[in-house]
Amino acid sequence: MSPHLTTALDLAARGVPVMPLRVGKVPFGNCSACRDNACGGRPNMKTPGLCTCRRPCHAWAAATTNPATLTGPAWAPLWRQAAAVAWHPGGTGLTVVDLDHADAVAWARRTLPATRTVPTTRGEHWIYQGAMGSVNAVRDGVDIKSTMVYARWLGPGTGTMTTLPDTVRALIVKQPSPVRPVTVPVPTGGGECRHRTPAYLERGIAMAEQRITAATSVHTTVYRTFLAVLSAHGRCGCLTESHAARLFAAAQTKGESPRHCTDAWSNARTALGM
Repeated sequence: MSPHLTTALDLAARGVPVMPLRVGKVPFGNCSACRDNACGGRPNMKTPGLCTCRRPCHAWAAATTNPATLTGPAWAPLWRQAAAVAWHPGGTGLTVVDLDHADAVAWARRTLPATRTVPTTRGEHWIYQGAMGSVNAVRDGVDIKSTMVYARWLGPGTGTMTTLPDTVRALIVKQPSPVRPVTVPVPTGGGECRHRTPAYLERGIAMAEQRITAATSVHTTVYRTFLAVLSAHGRCGCLTESHAARLFAAAQTKGESPRHCTDAWSNARTALGM
């Protein structure tokens, strides 16, 4: 029995889904029955080991704790060729913070709660109790490996495992786009002004900003709000670039990109025949 298979069986017995890796730290290629997902396995990739052909066809999703699969005739030749064992952190409720160089390790020691650590070729794996989404390059030299990815097994590590902290979860949260100054075309007017006082327009812009800020469906709300503002205030010439910039800023603070803001504004003007 190969030493990699011995390691894999030991991990599987402890509930850790595992699979073989070939040279280069990559999975073995798809089998002929599943090449290009001909077996329809991709919809099942939320759960490891669901591919019915019993071969490591879908990278991390092939990881299994089933010893019959690990030692069976389909996998036996692969273990003889394997260069390493991979495991699925999310499949056992864990998250690996993969620190790829010394600067990344130094950052983690300054920033993250201490936890179990495993030395790697160039850095360290920090392992936390708890699963989350996986994202590469959340900062220089730092990858998050948990659900729907695999990590190379490098040993059990040292230290007490800590509960996954919010500081790690926050690393994959998309930050809102920076608010940028905008210059947008506003209608030149010519229609009859229906505003009784300047406060009428100001109240309308403030309400529009509030609607965008409270939005849960940002794209749709931004377009509809732009449409409503232009419909109410866009034909008499009272609406200025300053007013439009306030609406754009509210939308960008919610995560809308400047390009999407410009597109929504243009589409609203077109819909109103402006």
